[in-house]
Amino acid sequence: MLGKLKNVYRQDSCYLLLLESILVTGLGYGIYKGVIDNYLAEIVVMGELDRGIAEFFRELPGLMLIFILAALYTFSAEKIYKLGAVIMTAGMAMLAMVPPARALVTLGICVHSLGEHLQLGMKNTLGLRYSKEGQGGTALGYQNAISHIGTLFGYLLIIVAFFFLAGRKPYRAFFLLSALLLAAAALLTFGITGNSETDGNKRRFYFRKKFTKYYMLEVFYGARKQVFFTFGPYVLILFYGASASVISLLFSISAVACFFLAPTVGWIIDRVGYKIVMISDTLILVVVCFFYGFAHHLFPRNIAFVVCCVNYILDSVISLASMASNVYVQDISTSQEEMKATISTGISVNHLITVLIALFGGWIWQTLGVETLFILSAILGLCNSAYAATIHPAQDRRSQ
Repeated sequence: MLGKLKNVYRQDSCYLLLLESILVTGLGYGIYKGVIDNYLAEIVVMGELDRGIAEFFRELPGLMLIFILAALYTFSAEKIYKLGAVIMTAGMAMLAMVPPARALVTLGICVHSLGEHLQLGMKNTLGLRYSKEGQGGTALGYQNAISHIGTLFGYLLIIVAFFFLAGRKPYRAFFLLSALLLAAAALLTFGITGNSETDGNKRRFYFRKKFTKYYMLEVFYGARKQVFFTFGPYVLILFYGASASVISLLFSISAVACFFLAPTVGWIIDRVGYKIVMISDTLILVVVCFFYGFAHHLFPRNIAFVVCCVNYILDSVISLASMASNVYVQDISTSQEEMKATISTGISVNHLITVLIALFGGWIWQTLGVETLFILSAILGLCNSAYAATIHPAQDRRSQ
């Protein structure tokens, strides 16, 4: 695989340390994600509405990201990436230490999320910066694949651990292990050299007319992503009684699928174009949402559970197509700094609706039913496809 990476990344960059940090971070995240939903449902005793409120606070750092990055305008992308790693570690350490009180647990999740969101935009920016010309989509595909393989091993560790724990559920011990891994990933980031210049007008809060379509696509994507990220596993836990080991097994299968398919999706983006990919993935999403929301009406309970699990995996795979919007930004940006600022702003833009979905999604489920929640997700997916169809890359470039 190292030989393939040399064909994608520039050899004068720190791409290996970047990918190594992504791998270890993925491992820590897999351990955390494998148990957090069951921890909130079983130990902290959060229902649908409470879970939505906790997710609202988890997503707040993403909404505030443009203001946070504006305050850090003198920092390079490398420095912000390192800072995110340290903050993620602190948040996970809090989860390992605080008692299972809703406010304290939510605070720990929020701190971890702040570091995660700081890294998110910088990870894609550095990946595109370190890639060779014409290999941006493939580079992001490899990054996603490596992240998923790390996450996979985290899920597998949870599955094996629960097999030997005989009913015991030491969730906070898993959070401690995750914190140690995130600390190791932070140490790796300290080896990343480089001092990328900030954008010329000293801003990360960056809006330009030519990126309007990108911002709108981020809004639609953020909304549809949030439904599955927050409430997908919770449906399986509260509605079908899935255990942490079952949830981790499902996540493991999703990670394997994404590991093998992420480079392929990146290749497809480079070959057929980001517009076709952005339209196609959300059309598939409509089918996924239908079965996730209505499987229990169409099939016996045990079969409906399997159908939902299959559709959760399909959603994970089609979510890889979100890379297309970053390649779109790279295509119409006039400089690396403009691309970096736009991607960071885009993360916050999609959180404008993400926080609302998190806050009201639990209420929609509780009062109107899980069917309505996933109908809403399907409608947002159709809106995303319709808007992506209006993209004309050549016209967008002329408007620079």
